[in-house]
Order: sequence, then C-alpha cells, then structure tokens
Amino acid sequence: MHKPVINHTIAEALAKVTARIRQAAQAAGRNRETVRLIAVSKTQAAAAVAQAYAAGQRDFGENYVQEALEKQAELKAFADIQWHFIGPIQSNKTRPIAENFAWIHSIDREKIAQRLNDQRPKEMPPAQVCLQVNIDDESTKSGVSLNELPALAKAVSQMPRLQLRGLMAIPAANNSPEQQHQAFRKLHNALRELQAQGYAVDTLSMGMSGDLEAAIAEGSTMVRVGTDIFGARTKP
Repeated sequence: MHKPVINHTIAEALAKVTARIRQAAQAAGRNRETVRLIAVSKTQAAAAVAQAYAAGQRDFGENYVQEALEKQAELKAFADIQWHFIGPIQSNKTRPIAENFAWIHSIDREKIAQRLNDQRPKEMPPAQVCLQVNIDDESTKSGVSLNELPALAKAVSQMPRLQLRGLMAIPAANNSPEQQHQAFRKLHNALRELQAQGYAVDTLSMGMSGDLEAAIAEGSTMVRVGTDIFGARTKP
C-alpha cells in the first residue's frame, strides 16, 4: 500500500478523541501519556486504518480474526502498528491470534490461554495479555467472574509465552456517570488485589466512546474507541 493521504475527517475525529482523553486525564490529576488510545477498527476498511495511521495513530483493535488478518496483510508495510485482539476468542481461532497480535485483551478461561501460549511462535516476544472480567455478571457477555479471577491469573502468570499485563472489561451500557464509575472502580480494585498478591500487572483496558471519562477517572490505561474515530460501522 502506498503512503496514505491524510483523511481530514478521521484526523479531526482522532484529535477530538485525544483532546477528550487529555481533558479527562487532567481532571483526574493524571498525565495524558498514561492513557493509551486503541482505535477500534473492526469492520473498517484497511484504507481507514491507513488514514488513521497517517494521522499518527499506531494502536488498533480488532474483533474478527479473518477480517483482521486480511487487513494486516494489506497494511504490512506499516511495521510499527500494534495490533490488539479485543473480541471473544474461539478455540479454533487461537493460532492466528497467537501468531498475529501483540496484545490480546479478552482471555476469559484457562483453556484459551493455554492454547494461545502453546501456539505463540517462539521467535516472537510473549503476547501481552489482559484477562477479561464480566464485571456486571451479564449472561450475554464473555468474561471471567471476579470470584474466578484469582485462579485464572495464577494459571496465566505461569505461561511463558504470555505476559499477564492486567484486566479488561466491558461494563453494562449505562448513561449514569455514577454507575459507570462504580463498574470501573470495581475493575481497578480487582487489579489492585492482584498487585497486592505480587502480580506485576499495570494495565486496565476499560472505557469506550460513551464512558471514557469515567474510565480514565477510575484508572484506565487503555481506552478502546471506534465509532467516534471512524464513524458508524457496517456489518462485517
């Protein structure tokens, strides 16, 4: 792919999201650099990713394996892109995820973690991983329960091809800032408990377009934003 021409719509949207992150960090008494923006590019064309790249974005989140692989092949010239897998992980898709992503945010059971570990190429650095927590105990969402989290963290921390970095959650959609804060605070408390047990975890992947301010106030280190950067999605 040739060097992309900057799409000013995407560039302007990125600038607005970055400004929101900066303002939220300042309000929380935090450095803007402690919050990493993951541009969620699922269902977006490779050209849209290239345009965001031209505007300075380097971290991209994908949910669908085959779509992501096609996009990565088209964008292989952009070697400094950091690809994050953020969707549910099926057992039959662990190999391509292990082979093609720097970060994996959505590990929710030991079986999946073990497959990712076993299938991570030896010539690659360990995958940076987060454990997905079902913070509101929603039956329709993936994620380990808070009660089961310690056992999963122990298992993953012993896998040499995975580096346990922290936790991820997608709280129930809620327009109440108070309830948004409560959910994110619960995840931050879970991270603190792991730290107290001796785990070297430092990442909270939480917050999206509608609630990133609350997430940053409660300690998020990675926010995942799609629609506010790329516009409305089409179905994959």
